[in-house]
Amino acid sequence: MLRSRALTLTALAALATAGCTADPVATTPAPAPEDAPVTTASPTPTPDPAPAGFTSSSRRLTDAEQAAMRGVTWHPGCPVPLTDLRVVRLAFHDFAGRRRTGRLVVHRDTVADVRQVFEQLWALGFPIRRMRPIEAYGGDDFASIEADNTSAFNCRAKTGSSATWSHHAYGRAIDVNPLENPYVLHGRTTHDGSVPYLDRSAARPGVLREGDPVVAAFDAIGWYWGGRWHDPVDHQHFSAMPD
Repeated sequence: MLRSRALTLTALAALATAGCTADPVATTPAPAPEDAPVTTASPTPTPDPAPAGFTSSSRRLTDAEQAAMRGVTWHPGCPVPLTDLRVVRLAFHDFAGRRRTGRLVVHRDTVADVRQVFEQLWALGFPIRRMRPIEAYGGDDFASIEADNTSAFNCRAKTGSSATWSHHAYGRAIDVNPLENPYVLHGRTTHDGSVPYLDRSAARPGVLREGDPVVAAFDAIGWYWGGRWHDPVDHQHFSAMPD
């Protein structure tokens, strides 16, 4: 009996103690702060490149170019071998002010002069109709002029002669805008498109006249201008060789 009572008192004491003790509060860890949103900077727009300025380059003739010239603008007996010629690629302004590139075939010892003078023409904004090696016209000087083509090397005789090589046959002469700057003999031209340009009194686009900066640019490299001849007068013609 005493043992049973003792057990009862012990149980009641345990219940009393439990009633005075609060249940532990379950704690939930605070949520981790969200990561800051990742922002990706928009790439800075790249402006369109400005139009390229004057450029020039030179190289030897390729095998294909030499093959195209043989029997057309060059043949055995010409005063210079094909290995002495160079292709010069040049930027120029056309008559609408657009940037173009063309090619001249010249003697290797004139390359520096040619690049220098056409850089000056670019800076002046001087317009050129087109610039292609004359084999594009079958070596026909008349056809090249009719196309108002600025050209250089062509192994041919001097105009009006069958016994003297033209300076073009040496790769040391350039004809610039031949319709606007005609070859004139006894006051006449053989090209209808050049007739309006027989009158040289007014400055016009692409026209070469005494005192113009383009003529001065060729003077600066020591070249000779056919516009200073008397009869014939060759307004288009510049040459590294004296007449």
